[in-house]
Amino acid sequence: MTSITFNREFEPDYGSLIPVTALIRRLVARNSGPFTAWGTGTYVIGRGEVAVIDPGPLDSAHIEALLGALQGERITHLVITHTHLDHSPAAAAIRARRQVRVVGCGPHGERGETTEAGADYDYAPEQRLFDGDRVSGPGWTLTAVATPGHTSNHLCYCLEEEAALFTGDHVMGWSTSVVSPPDGDMAAYMASLERLLARNDRTYYPTHGAPIRQPQAYVRQLIEHRVERENQVLACVTDGFSTIDAMVRRLYADVDVRLHHAAGRSVLAHLLKLAGEGRVRREPAAGGSAAPERFLVA
Repeated sequence: MTSITFNREFEPDYGSLIPVTALIRRLVARNSGPFTAWGTGTYVIGRGEVAVIDPGPLDSAHIEALLGALQGERITHLVITHTHLDHSPAAAAIRARRQVRVVGCGPHGERGETTEAGADYDYAPEQRLFDGDRVSGPGWTLTAVATPGHTSNHLCYCLEEEAALFTGDHVMGWSTSVVSPPDGDMAAYMASLERLLARNDRTYYPTHGAPIRQPQAYVRQLIEHRVERENQVLACVTDGFSTIDAMVRRLYADVDVRLHHAAGRSVLAHLLKLAGEGRVRREPAAGGSAAPERFLVA
């Protein structure tokens, strides 16, 4: 497999709003875990009149730290990349206390299994943003970049003044992103990676972990990794491994079995992409059968 240059060096400095650049500050929530790494990084854009990107989970300590740090400043927009529970729920709590608009992605998409914290089905933006839409304040402009795949409603945001892209969970520097059907879609995810590759952003700021300083080279690694994994999955089907469990045991033999379920979601995402392209054939279990669905050579 392609070697991905992960960066797992990060100092969260919990509870403090830390300057990152002249226009960017960051506050990290204490919700560390296998899918959130050190925790949710909430970004504040601008000074005086500010936007907050991904206000985070419904965690009172994080919300109080954010509002306390922004005393004397006006939050004009709460900007949401997508609707997982570690990204968007704090928006409703902040909106109840401040006069602020919640803008960003649309409501969560198709309900189904997720290997992450779960989905925020209560999320209701006052303004839904679409690709190319902008919000702005004194000295800053954020432009929405549609990047479905991790979730069907995922948006990134470009801070035009710094050519900086806030990538949510679409691209993270410490790990690959989870793509879990039915709302996660591997074909859409790969197309979104290709879209970012064609852009000229100088730095990525994922919601979890450290900035990515050479983003195009990193995105190429992610694409190559996913293509290789897809070829491995297709080889499993060709070799007669027809169930997801069997494929996971083959492909992830050196991975902790506690992670095999999450790996299975990724394998399923690849299989559905291959089925959509007519390269494999999906054979659902017969009605009432406990047998797993099978994937066969098309």
